Amino acid sequence: MNLNYTLSERDQLAAQLAVGEHIDYCVPANLSLGGRRTDAYFVIGHHKWACVEDGEVLDSGVIAEASEYKLVPLIGNAVLEAVEHGSKRIITRVTMQHAARFGYIAKVLNDMAAKSKVRIYNNEEEAVCYKCGGPLIKGTRVCPKCMNKAAALGRLLGVSKAHWKWLGFGAFVLIVSAGIAMLGPYFQKVMVNSALKPPEGQTASVEMFAYSLAGMLAVLLFGELLGIARARIMAGVSSAIAADLRQMVYDKLQHLSLGFLTSQRAGDMMNRISSDTDRIRQLIQEMCTTAIYQLLVLVSAAYLLFNADWRLACVVLLPAPIVAYLHYYIWKYVLWKLFHLQWRVYDRASSFLHDVLSGIRVVKAFGTEDREIGRFMKYNRSFADASIKSEKLFSILSPVTNYLIQMGQYLVLMIGCNMILGKTMTLGELVQFTMYASMIFGPIAWLMFMPRWVANAVISIDRIFSVIDEQSEVLDKDHSRKHQIRGEISFRDVTFGYKSYEPVLKQIEFDVKQGEMIGLVGHSGSGKSTLINLVSRLYDVTEGSIRIDGIDIRDIKQEELRSQIGVVLQETFLFSGTIAENIGYSKPDATFEEIIEAAKIANAHDFIIKLADGYDTKLEENGNNISGGERQRLAIARAVLNNPRILILDEATASLDIETETAIQEALKRVTKNRTTLAIAHRLTTLRNADRLIVLEKGRLAEIGSHAELMEKQGIYYKLVNAQRGMAKPKVGQADGAV
Repeated sequence: MNLNYTLSERDQLAAQLAVGEHIDYCVPANLSLGGRRTDAYFVIGHHKWACVEDGEVLDSGVIAEASEYKLVPLIGNAVLEAVEHGSKRIITRVTMQHAARFGYIAKVLNDMAAKSKVRIYNNEEEAVCYKCGGPLIKGTRVCPKCMNKAAALGRLLGVSKAHWKWLGFGAFVLIVSAGIAMLGPYFQKVMVNSALKPPEGQTASVEMFAYSLAGMLAVLLFGELLGIARARIMAGVSSAIAADLRQMVYDKLQHLSLGFLTSQRAGDMMNRISSDTDRIRQLIQEMCTTAIYQLLVLVSAAYLLFNADWRLACVVLLPAPIVAYLHYYIWKYVLWKLFHLQWRVYDRASSFLHDVLSGIRVVKAFGTEDREIGRFMKYNRSFADASIKSEKLFSILSPVTNYLIQMGQYLVLMIGCNMILGKTMTLGELVQFTMYASMIFGPIAWLMFMPRWVANAVISIDRIFSVIDEQSEVLDKDHSRKHQIRGEISFRDVTFGYKSYEPVLKQIEFDVKQGEMIGLVGHSGSGKSTLINLVSRLYDVTEGSIRIDGIDIRDIKQEELRSQIGVVLQETFLFSGTIAENIGYSKPDATFEEIIEAAKIANAHDFIIKLADGYDTKLEENGNNISGGERQRLAIARAVLNNPRILILDEATASLDIETETAIQEALKRVTKNRTTLAIAHRLTTLRNADRLIVLEKGRLAEIGSHAELMEKQGIYYKLVNAQRGMAKPKVGQADGAV
């Protein structure tokens, strides 16, 4: 993220006069307060800020005289505002292009106003091309303008090297096929000149007629057989290469950080693995079975034409440069944009379908089927319109190309007939020449569709490699090691934000003893779930460190760390499969006895054995054929199966009724014994057995202590407890001192 733009000499001088000699930050402020486009810049010095444009200072201020600087998003634009002398003031206004940039600036100004260390971590990448500044393809780091098509195809060739033997064999078959195809016109010439229309002074020969006929039949037979072999070989090779690409993308997705995966839409990622790889398969198959064959025929036929009569050959090839340039121009300046538009609409439609079908129960519950049909109609119409535009272009391009090609053939026939009348060419030679000419025009006519296939495939190649090239935000160090976790956890000055200019956790510091149960309490958005995500190292801290048994978790191998942490998430997810397979997911080599024991610990065994197929009961998508409470108990069983040294419970009993929760609480007493546990619960009764409670407020550690200590303190926790009692009072009466 660029926070230090270069100013013109006039603006530089004006900025230095306003904020001082040294300018720390300089970013575009491209809207006036009234919403007019400007070329202004917002600059920050050591103590002052200013807006400058065309060498003039539009506005300025002292940083310390205001507080609570923040970016306020509006519709299509955003404003930077602050509290100054007790009232809000709008400082500047920008388009959404620079909104994230001003998120950083607001953080900088707040730190400077508070005279504290400027905590800014400029690690967010901009969704623009670093070469031309244009927008990238959504969800990728690919610029459609600067995309190197040759490099993309080169990378595909690199992946294909593993199949070089079959590719080489396929190429050999292609060459042989093209060579045999060149013999057809020769046998036709022999048939005409020796049997059907011999030149003057020669007699018809039955033997030569039979010889030429046999040759033509042999060319036809072997050509078809080689065509079948070529298609079978390349179908296998292209499918194998596509399978390799699918595996590479899927493997990469599994190892990418949660931050990247949550920023992408599931439908888009599915398209990368399935649709994009299939288009690449089609390209390889078409390129190696038809395109290369047509190119070989084109080159061979052109050579034979020039060898026969270079003047007629020039007439034949006269339309070729015009056709080639026409296709090049339309592909580069028109088709490329149309295909990108198609894919953007297609991805949005796929993601929309994924969302609606995943949430079909919500759609039905609110009776919004007609609205969703209308929304899909818009996506469907947008995709159809984009497709129609490209097809309209091809409907014009194809007749024009064919007309130019046919003109060349007519000219050859006209000139060839004059040469026969002038006795400088025989009829057989003209037939042979026109056959070779058709071999020129045939590939040209066929290859005019290649831009469409190549355009689709190159976009798909770049989309796939944009995922493969993606760097995970959470990486193992070279010296990362294995560690048998005991369970001590230490937070040391931990600051973290999903966007570094918006910290979710701020300077968190506390210790957890081995075997201790810690309850995390706070309002929604206070940072509880983020804190446990950091313990599992789904994200890396922005500042500070988290230590387990005195070792920074960044020095422990991720797989080793997470295999010793059991997690029950707020949103229970079960895979399609049997109950036994879902419980055993955390320990693939678990015995059936261990699975049963884990189910008993989670109080799931009793309901499982009452099912018709017991542990072999097949679960529907996300376990929709069992209740929410039963799903939650299976998730708890899955978490404890591997006997984790650290257990994380994120609203583990949220889906349970009071009676079931009581049974689960008894189970959790057993499972948390001698095991370090971090538990989140909005229903505070769930945390009554916690050794200590940690209360978070707006990302900061506000209170820490036992239930009794915090109740006595009468702070944030006390208010939360009383608020929940007030909500439950009509239903349940509770003693004044207990939760």
